Amino acid sequence: MQEFSGRTAVITGGASGIGLGLAEHCAQLGMNVVLGDIQKDALDQAVETVERRQADVIGVVTDTMMKSSVQNLLAEATAAFGNVHLVFNNAGVAAGNSAGKAVWEAPDDDWQWVMGGNFYGVLYGVQTFIPHMLAHGEESYVVNTASLAAVMPMGGSYGVSKHGVLALTEGIQSDLEQRDANVRAGVLCPGFVDTQIFAAERNRPGADQPHIDSDDPQFEIAKAMLANGKSPEEIAAYVFDAMAAEQFYMLPHPAWDEFVRSRTEQILARQGVATMDMMAMLERSAKGEQF
Repeated sequence: MQEFSGRTAVITGGASGIGLGLAEHCAQLGMNVVLGDIQKDALDQAVETVERRQADVIGVVTDTMMKSSVQNLLAEATAAFGNVHLVFNNAGVAAGNSAGKAVWEAPDDDWQWVMGGNFYGVLYGVQTFIPHMLAHGEESYVVNTASLAAVMPMGGSYGVSKHGVLALTEGIQSDLEQRDANVRAGVLCPGFVDTQIFAAERNRPGADQPHIDSDDPQFEIAKAMLANGKSPEEIAAYVFDAMAAEQFYMLPHPAWDEFVRSRTEQILARQGVATMDMMAMLERSAKGEQF
């Protein structure tokens, strides 16, 4: 996909982080922008931010865990701008109560919260927007935000949900190719990005804590690396370059390449689960390497 001006982009989780970075990049390219987010005050502020780039933009309060809400997002987008050409299924969450816990210790409601936000939100976006794109027949692109957790041995709810997004998107691209559709799919697998993902609990129904609370030392390392991660603007620029090159696997953090390669080799060698030295990664991060 090379031409963006005058086309319409829909972004879930668009009020902050990677979503807002993508929205500002869309505006810079002259696109109509539709932001979907569950947090209205942040959404209103994001709309103002994008408007300052002289873009046509609307915000739609959207709960991606509800298919009807995602369907309403499509209805509002088409009512405002007509055909949708670019969809970023980007909204995502992380569970607070499960940090540092074994898979079997994590509460059921954490699994439901994370799988609902990270996997089913993407699935509902695919089920809603791809039929619309196929119907209008114009060149279109769907990018689903997974994570490097999708290609790493992470068995908690976050890792499982992101593995699901990767597998789902691989299936989507195969289905589109078989139908010779004028639609492409891509899966974004970033490493650490300077966002507020660890504050996702603020939008959890019934949540009484704004941030994840954990004594797990690896969690504290992850928070430090998140703060030192790439900016949402850097990720957005990478994604648009990847779409122009028709890349399917979008991995903007090459510092992880060797680990991904070694994990694949361990799988083929029928060896044990690959492990990560978080402290070594933190030291490299402190020296300026972006994971």
